[in-house]
Amino acid sequence: MKNRDSQRSKVYEAESLVRTIFDRADERDLRTVDILGSTVTLPIERKFASLDSVQRYVDAVSRLEWIRETWPQADTVVHVRERSGTGASHYERDTQTIAVPLHRRNEAWALRELVVLHELAHHYEPPDSEVPSHGGEFVDRFVRLVTEIVGHEAGFLLRATMLESGVAIG
Repeated sequence: MKNRDSQRSKVYEAESLVRTIFDRADERDLRTVDILGSTVTLPIERKFASLDSVQRYVDAVSRLEWIRETWPQADTVVHVRERSGTGASHYERDTQTIAVPLHRRNEAWALRELVVLHELAHHYEPPDSEVPSHGGEFVDRFVRLVTEIVGHEAGFLLRATMLESGVAIG
């Protein structure tokens, strides 16, 4: 049985803020942001057009050699399906499935790299782990995925925002 997931809401809040920063950068075509005294240029976050494109992305990430060497669970196929409703994406450990809502208020808000990497960080968790779902080990995996795949600036932004929100990492 897993321990209590006490920092779940803080993780979601910090991640939501980071997604908003990326959205504003896209809207304004202004990629430079100031965060906690540092100026960073945000990389482009991938957006997806369909569940098939999310599945191809998930498969490609899981085939990366460093991913397989770091997290043995990456060898296990993860499936992507539509989630009914407009709630948050989630990972279903029993079926190794990422469930992604397609639209909310005519926006495909979850068809984006940060959301998919969050769910992959759950998939890469060791199968018999008893640590909280959004505990420090999860956050460390998530930040590392964002850093190495989206870019170091995105990883810095995510880590800084998590720490500023009181999230324990590692």
